Amino acid sequence: MKKAFRKYHRILATIVFLPITLTVLTGMAATMGREWPISTGISTRLLLKIHTGEIFNLQAIYPILNGLGMLGLLVTGLSMSGLFGRRKQQNSKD
Repeated sequence: MKKAFRKYHRILATIVFLPITLTVLTGMAATMGREWPISTGISTRLLLKIHTGEIFNLQAIYPILNGLGMLGLLVTGLSMSGLFGRRKQQNSKD
């Protein structure tokens, strides 16, 4: 079972790597540009368009796809971690 989850996790991570990285980096840059007096040369409006997927005309489904991708990675990652596996009971002889 872990082998199957590892396969799905690897495929899913490959697919969501770029969109999640883009979302994180543009969100951080937009916040820094708004809150700190740093001039990056890139407008905050452009960063937010990229962040929300509006620049690709995907603003309606981009956050949902990002969220589903992250949930999939979370489920497959936790299933491989062994945190929720069955523990063997020790036979204690009293």
